[in-house]
Amino acid sequence: MSPTHTEVTTSADLAPCGRAEHPDCGIRDVLDRVGDKWSVLVIVELARGPRRFRELQRAIDGISQRMLTLTVRRLERDGLLIRTVYPTVPAQVDYRLTETGAGLTHLVEALATWSLAHRDSIAESRRAYDAEHPGNEIR
Repeated sequence: MSPTHTEVTTSADLAPCGRAEHPDCGIRDVLDRVGDKWSVLVIVELARGPRRFRELQRAIDGISQRMLTLTVRRLERDGLLIRTVYPTVPAQVDYRLTETGAGLTHLVEALATWSLAHRDSIAESRRAYDAEHPGNEIR
């Protein structure tokens, strides 16, 4: 893949879920999309209301232009957000959650709340594990 590659990967490009008869495909396809960190962060940001591309990029620390482009294209393809282009010069584009995408917000908020409540205990568990298994840190 080239550094400027921004095409959306389709399920036909993936194995074994390129085959519709595979039993994990429905769950795996959805979790692949809504389970990646960038998609979650875009959904969190769009739950606050429509955003333009640069607003999303500024709000999501560490996301590159390329990764944001891929993420919004994938979310649009999956019907979780709508991309609206306004006929201005230069063209203005905004992104907003669809009804389906908005249905994810309570789940994402619950995950964020759980993460905040447990981050200290998880960090301590990681330190303890790393102390017991020197040189075998998992990142």
